[in-house]
This record gives sequence, structure tokens and C-alpha cells, in this order.
Amino acid sequence: MRVVLAGTPEVALPTLEALVASSHDVVGVVTRPDAPAGRGRRLVASPLGRAAEELGLPVLKPAHPRDPGFAEELAALEPDCCPVVAYGALLPESVLGIPRHGWVNLHFSCLPAWRGAAPVQHALLAGDEVTGATTFRIVKALDAGPTFGVMTERVRPRDTAGDLLARLAEGGAGLMVATLDGLEDGSIDAREQPVEGVTVAPKIEVAHAEVDWTDPAVGIDRLVRACTPAPGAWTTWDGERLKLEPVELERDVEIQGAALLGGPPAPGELVVGRRDVHVGTARGTLRLGRVKPVGKGWMAAADWARGARPGPGARLGGPIGEAPSAAAGDARG
Repeated sequence: MRVVLAGTPEVALPTLEALVASSHDVVGVVTRPDAPAGRGRRLVASPLGRAAEELGLPVLKPAHPRDPGFAEELAALEPDCCPVVAYGALLPESVLGIPRHGWVNLHFSCLPAWRGAAPVQHALLAGDEVTGATTFRIVKALDAGPTFGVMTERVRPRDTAGDLLARLAEGGAGLMVATLDGLEDGSIDAREQPVEGVTVAPKIEVAHAEVDWTDPAVGIDRLVRACTPAPGAWTTWDGERLKLEPVELERDVEIQGAALLGGPPAPGELVVGRRDVHVGTARGTLRLGRVKPVGKGWMAAADWARGARPGPGARLGGPIGEAPSAAAGDARG
């Protein structure tokens, strides 16, 4: 079949590679317009756009798929099907009917679970043990079209959203090729999604990635992993944001010396050892991984603490611009 792949970020690259290596004829790519990046804010093509240009493929970059010129350019490529992987824009009905086999989306969940922009992140937030990827025909309703195929993937205990999405992108690329093979030879049928089991996965904004230390440790661990690498989990220290990489659960940890003689640390309270930094939560204790203060690079939490010197009882969290709940001083441990 003649196919035009629509996508934007790096997660679409495995599908492009799989399609180019398949029996299908990739006749073009649709991606988002070039966007400013870096300190110079120069325009840079999307990862999929760059890869397609390197392969010598025609690349369409409409400001919006509603643009009349886009429909004409797409029709001129005469696609039989348009596979989609994380394109990032809603497709109007005026272009949905151009390919005879429609637009087939690769969605990173087992539909009807986690319809929306952030299925992988929400699967991690919910503590799902298994997730997957689904191919389905795009219709007007969000992620509600009939499905063609599904693959499953076990969620590993320390998976971040980046880790899990990378595996789903690789496995999903094979699923997309198999779906197009089935559409071409007529061996695959679309099945309507069940009405039961629908869950939604809206985009996670930076504000949603702030850690609430009054939550249980298990929930905080899930939040940090779900927000890694984007939008990035964070808390505050000394009135400024402190970015966090994945933490480690310490349900039964023994923290140095007399730090716990008065009981476990309060939510957000720091207990600093020579090599580790521990934080209290509503239930359980966490060991911090790497952190990133404003204006600095990523560093081990213990290295950060040596510079920040949190005093006894000092806590993470609080409004931006507000000093820590206990004065800085000599580090514990």
C-alpha cells in the first residue's frame, strides 16, 4: 500500500523505520511545523520530519490540518492509508476520507483504557501492572474508533514514562505494520470498542507534576516516574523549584543515628545522611535520587544537601518564594 505517516516526536521513529523496511510504500510524512528551540530560538524540524528528510521523503508541515492546501497536497500523494503516531493535532473530516483505508492511529494503551494525550503517564500513576498499544481507525470522537490490533507490555517496577514509552514504540511499530498488512490483504476487521472500561488520560501539565509530600510514598513514587522525563516532577526548597528524578521507596528503612528516635520524619521532612537524603511522606519514607536546583545541573541528592545544608526539621515543599519551614544549618547525619 501507499502510506503517508503522520507523527512528530521521536516516539514515531520506530514506526517510520518499520514501514520503510516493510512491503509498503512510504510516499510521504505529515508532521508539525518547525518550532523554535535552543538558546537562539532558531526553527528546528520535528524528529520525524528530520528523519523523513534524511530519507528523501516528501514532508508536509501544515500549520493546521484544516488548511485547504494541506488536503490538496495530501490527496496528490494518493495514499491508501495514513498511519498516525503521536501527530499532535486533530484531524478534520475533510482529510479523514482521503485515504481509502482511512487513518490508523497507534495509541499507547489497551483501549478503551486511557483515551487521551498521556496514556503511559496515567497507567503509571494508576499503578497498572500491564499496559500496551492499540491500532484503531480515527473517527471524530477522541480515541474512540474501532480497533484493529493490540499488544500488551508488562509495567516494570522502576519504569519511568520514558522507559515504558520506548518499549511500546518499538513493539507498536510491528503492530502497525501487521495492521497495514491485514488491511491490504483483507485479513483484518475493525472491532468497535466496548462501552465498559473507558478511562481518560488528559495531558499532564507542569502544575500537576508538583509532589505533595502529604501523599503516601507509593503515590509519590508513581508520580515522579510518570513525570519522567516530561514534564518533570518537582518540589520546592528555599522558595525555588527543585526538580526530581525517580525516588526509591523505603518502607522499612533504618535512617542513621538518632534521626528516627522521635518517630518517622513528617511529610516533606528531610533526613540527611552521608550518602543519602531521605524524605518523609504521609505513609512511608523515600530516598531521593538526583535533583536539579534552579540554575544548576542534575546532581546526587547528597551533593545537593551538602550545599543546601538543611537544618533539623527542614522540609521540602511550600509555595514558590517562601523559605523552608526550618532554618538551614548543619546537615543531619
